Amino acid sequence: MVGEKIKDVLQTKVLVLGLGGVGSYAVEALVRSGVCNLVLVDYDRIDISNLNRQLMTYHSNINLLKTEALLERIKLINPSCKVEVISKKIDLDNIRELYNKGVQYIIDACDTIDVKKQLVLDCKKRNIKLISCMGTGNKFDPSRFKITDIRKTSYDPIAKILRKFVIENKINYKVMVVCSDEAPLKISNPIGSNAYVPATAGLLCASFVINDILNEKK
Repeated sequence: MVGEKIKDVLQTKVLVLGLGGVGSYAVEALVRSGVCNLVLVDYDRIDISNLNRQLMTYHSNINLLKTEALLERIKLINPSCKVEVISKKIDLDNIRELYNKGVQYIIDACDTIDVKKQLVLDCKKRNIKLISCMGTGNKFDPSRFKITDIRKTSYDPIAKILRKFVIENKINYKVMVVCSDEAPLKISNPIGSNAYVPATAGLLCASFVINDILNEKK
């Protein structure tokens, strides 16, 4: 598909932060596209409520760490894939641990707003390419998702917060996100999610990484 450029994909190291409905699909798309160096970050364990949207979840592995479950799935696809797992919650106190892994890309699929903000500041300084996923809950039209700069987003509650942060901090570089322009349904908590919307967002995150690698090497 990409000829000799596959070498560049094989040599790229990607960190995925958050292995839920978005992150798990992003990881599998990366692996099946040839990425062989990954860092998987998530603190959570598989719950029965995850079965509708997270690739590595089954009744047989409920309560297993998501990092370990996804590692098993990766090895079934590509046994030679080099994978490091970080099974801890990332916050502002330990976020710097992500930057000493030698990664060229970070896919932010986490739910913590403060972490998302800090990644925007840190990745640029450290020359790490970042793609950050906005909200997927209470949305039903996967065709409304796109890769765009945060300043061009609308209707998404998470994007609204991050957009305000970028403007107030006078950030003058592009902050690339995956975001839908569909207003989320106003449904009482807990926020609902389905099989195909987070999956679409995760695939778009992976496509950003792969296409950027190929475009960088033109």
